Amino acid sequence: MGVAAGAPTCPLAVSMNTFPSGTLKTPSYYQYNFGIERQAGAHGAVRIDYVGTRGVHEPYQVQLNGYQTVCDGCFGPYSYQKPLDQRFGSVNEFQTGASSSYSGLQTNITEQLGSLTVRGNYTYSHCLDEVSNGGLLSFSSQAILSPLPGELSRQRGNCDYDVRHNISAFGIYRIPFASSHALLRTLLGGWSFSETAFFHTGLPFSVLSQPYTANGEGIFQSSGPQFARRVPGVPLYRKTAYADVTEAGTKQWLNPDAFVSVVDPTTGACTGGDSVMNCQFGDSGRNTVRGPHFTDSDIYISKRFPIAEGKSLRFDTQMFNAFNHPNFALPSNVEAGVPGVYIPAKFGTLESTISPPTGLLGVGLGGDSSPRMIAFQARIEF
Repeated sequence: MGVAAGAPTCPLAVSMNTFPSGTLKTPSYYQYNFGIERQAGAHGAVRIDYVGTRGVHEPYQVQLNGYQTVCDGCFGPYSYQKPLDQRFGSVNEFQTGASSSYSGLQTNITEQLGSLTVRGNYTYSHCLDEVSNGGLLSFSSQAILSPLPGELSRQRGNCDYDVRHNISAFGIYRIPFASSHALLRTLLGGWSFSETAFFHTGLPFSVLSQPYTANGEGIFQSSGPQFARRVPGVPLYRKTAYADVTEAGTKQWLNPDAFVSVVDPTTGACTGGDSVMNCQFGDSGRNTVRGPHFTDSDIYISKRFPIAEGKSLRFDTQMFNAFNHPNFALPSNVEAGVPGVYIPAKFGTLESTISPPTGLLGVGLGGDSSPRMIAFQARIEF
């Protein structure tokens, strides 16, 4: 690509989507697993599985015709002053050079102890890729869909949906009661108690720099990530409020002192002054920090009243998120500031909650199912 000196160019550059001729490949996935199961006691079992997946030739998109107007050599790999091909505006190309891998150790335990039934699942896993979901559909609001031109390998990191530890457990206890007294059998018999619990560690996301805006200069025709810089030796997370950053109704999560924006938000120019050294993307990397963990527990209490032979009245009390534990979404403001100069309000703060996998109305069917919800239900079984 490129235009020779003096060659005519279009007065109105055209933006376009392109597909490289002869280089697109069909994605391939290789799956493998190995498992072992053993009986535990008279009524229990333990199963351990290793599950792996390898994906190659996965699709992604990249903006090829981006450029920057700050200084010669700034913000590599972008060219200076003009795009690679001045005949076009933004050029979005679909390529198939991405890859992914997943490895997971899955453990399942079941046990029956009289009237008590217990099941538990634990998964320890790690997922790596350059672009999740083919760069077409973001898993979260903070997902990065397009790498910098020629720097796909720089994107290699935790998948957007990488969950390192995942635990789920279920237990039901049918309270045994026997009596020759009919009234006592009616009142104290037929009770059961069950609980379902979920826990998983937080999802990953990235910390970015502010955009360059000084004197109308900056990066154009590109949507690649502009990572912030990490401050060595400073903790990444902070649970206490930070002056002028943590606002009422939010909870601080990231430590504002742990990151420095390549661009000073007070001037719109590079932090420390415009130069080839200062005006380079930071080293914080893709998906290197994580959001808060997720915890949820549901409790069900049931009582069955016999009505007649083969018929009974069942009364249920259902408590969703029984312990009213808030589960927060990822921070929405992830563009860092400059510690000691200016840090944007709400940077790295938790502002909203997410819904649990179970709820009174069903997942995604409306209603806020994050707080505790209690429902009562009665039905006749026959």
